[in-house]
Amino acid sequence: MSEAVRIATARVADLNAAMRIMDAAFDPAYGEAWSAGQLLTLFALPSARICLAWAGELACGFYAARIAGPESELLLLAVDPAFRGRGVAKKLMADWQNWASGEGAEDYFLEMRADNDAIHLYRTSGFTECGRRPAYYRGRDGVMRDAITMRRPVKDADH
Repeated sequence: MSEAVRIATARVADLNAAMRIMDAAFDPAYGEAWSAGQLLTLFALPSARICLAWAGELACGFYAARIAGPESELLLLAVDPAFRGRGVAKKLMADWQNWASGEGAEDYFLEMRADNDAIHLYRTSGFTECGRRPAYYRGRDGVMRDAITMRRPVKDADH
C-alpha cells in the first residue's frame, strides 16, 4: 500500500462510507451485514465507537465496538476487499483495543461464524475460543453454522 492508512473516529456523516465497505466486505449469503439504521444507533451510545480506516480520501475499512463494564466487544470489522492483505484489519484491531483498554476494559471479546476466514486474523492477534453456540447462525442458504466466542485479556495484549 503506497499510502499510509490512518484510523479516525467516524461521524454520522461517515455512515454511507461504512455501509459501502460493509456491502463490499460481507457476503450476502450469510446475512451478517447490519442495516444503516442498526449502525446509526451506535453513534448515540456513549459506550460505543465506530472508526474508519482511510487510505488518502478513501475509506477502506471500519470497526464498531462497545464497552460493557470491564469488557469490550468487537461488533463489526470490515475491510474493503480491494484493501485486504495490507494490514488494514490489524490497524483497526489495534485501535479498538487501545481505545477499549483506555476506557478500562479488562477483556476483549468478539463473536463470529465458525467458518469465517477472519478467524485467522483473530487467532494471530492472540484471541482464543472461549465459547461455542452450535447451529447459531442460519445463512441465507439455510445452512446452520456454529458461533464462536473469542476472548483476549487486556493484560495479554501488546501495547
